[in-house]
Amino acid sequence: MGSNTQARRVAAYAAVLFLLLGLAISATGQFRGVKDPPRTRTQSPEIAPTFRSDVRLVPLLATVKDENGQLIADLERDEFVLTDNGALQEIAVFEKRTEQPLSVSILIDVSLTTSIRLREERRSVERFLRALVSSGNEEDSAALYAFNDEVTLLKDFSRDLGSFNRALNRIRASGGTSLYDALYLAADVIEHRRGRHVVVVVSDGSDTTSRLNITKAIRKLHEADTVVYPIVVIPVEAHAGRSIGGENALYIIAQRTGGKVYAAALGAELDTVFSELLRDLRTQYLLGFYPRGAPPSKDGYHALRLTTTRPGLLVQTRSGYYGEAGSPEQ
Repeated sequence: MGSNTQARRVAAYAAVLFLLLGLAISATGQFRGVKDPPRTRTQSPEIAPTFRSDVRLVPLLATVKDENGQLIADLERDEFVLTDNGALQEIAVFEKRTEQPLSVSILIDVSLTTSIRLREERRSVERFLRALVSSGNEEDSAALYAFNDEVTLLKDFSRDLGSFNRALNRIRASGGTSLYDALYLAADVIEHRRGRHVVVVVSDGSDTTSRLNITKAIRKLHEADTVVYPIVVIPVEAHAGRSIGGENALYIIAQRTGGKVYAAALGAELDTVFSELLRDLRTQYLLGFYPRGAPPSKDGYHALRLTTTRPGLLVQTRSGYYGEAGSPEQ
């Protein structure tokens, strides 16, 4: 009798033990499921999202002038019309007289052909840098490059006028001209900086020693959302010494990136050009959009067109970008 009672107790204890063990295993499985979700998961078509989170915001810096060249700074968002490869786009970001910080890379051509005018160019660049850091956003900054057959970063982004002046005094004219390499490298450096990206290049546009071509330079500038403003210093002797082919290349680069070509003689005229450029930068509109429904292109390039509903105005902005647009249903 006693042995039977003991056997029943052992059986009861075993049953309780197995029950507790089963609960522990179940609980462990539940917590693991919370902590370590499956690496892949399928989702039914009915609840699949209808948007793509990888569609990037495409920014545009725009300068608007009337037929007399006067800046127009009072336009509203709904007065702009933007198309991407012909498809109408919604403007998601809009700022008048944007205060986004400026990153300005100044590229100075120091090839042998510039030796006569280099001293005057340095002085005008010094005055431009002084005006840049003494007004506007306190985060505005500049970088300084010299290029001949090589590209040299003389001063990384800074607001230190003394260091810029010392760097400018060190440059000497020699060698060939690697304009496209300089533009590519400047775009690569400026690409990840916050705010607006601007390159000012002082050159005649002639390129004799670049490893890269103009197409690759323009593509990199687009990828870095960078606007190029070339300044062509005109020789005093009419057309003597001018590179017409080089100037045409600069016009193409400016037009594609949304900039403008300035031409000036040395001295006061060059100073006036730098002042006009800075005024334009201070009155830019910033617009941005998420591409939707644009027809694809073979090389990934999307042509942009920005106009206004107000008649008689000229809009200066980038001509396109490289990338993929979202599908029509996004």
